[in-house]
Amino acid sequence: MLERIMVVTRLKMLPRMGWLLKGIPNPESIADHSYMVAFITLLLAENLKSRGVKVNTEKALKLAIVHDIAEAVITDLPLPAQLYLNKEEAERLAFKEEFPEFMDLFEEYRRGNSIEAQLVKLADRIDMVIQAYIYGLSGSRNLGEFWKSLDEIEKLDISKYFLGLIKEIRRLKCD
Repeated sequence: MLERIMVVTRLKMLPRMGWLLKGIPNPESIADHSYMVAFITLLLAENLKSRGVKVNTEKALKLAIVHDIAEAVITDLPLPAQLYLNKEEAERLAFKEEFPEFMDLFEEYRRGNSIEAQLVKLADRIDMVIQAYIYGLSGSRNLGEFWKSLDEIEKLDISKYFLGLIKEIRRLKCD
């Protein structure tokens, strides 16, 4: 078990490559991102529950926690690298070899066909856009591609519950 914990600990040291490629000095780590995705997932799940929507918060949090752990093995492959490598297949192999008991969670997240998986996908994109906003406040430029993920968010069925939040996030870009 300790060996597996040590593998996942790498996430604390691995930077998010998309930010590095945009020239962000000392960008957030994958672990930083994963924590925020889990926290945002919790907030969103509790919001849905308060509105009477049935959601399994524990399952959503599990999905959030494992959604990027394969990157402890394969690292964070930026979009340009994904033109040459099959990231999904590499992640599937990493889960199969390192974290087989979480393979079902990984596949559910990838498919995005449960409310919990869509919630995590939404949280993942929200965190990325908010991080782009924060880096923009610090003077970083050319982060428009990260804001485009808001369009992807709106395609998720779950987004209908969070149109106000998405609108608020869009307004951040205009400021």
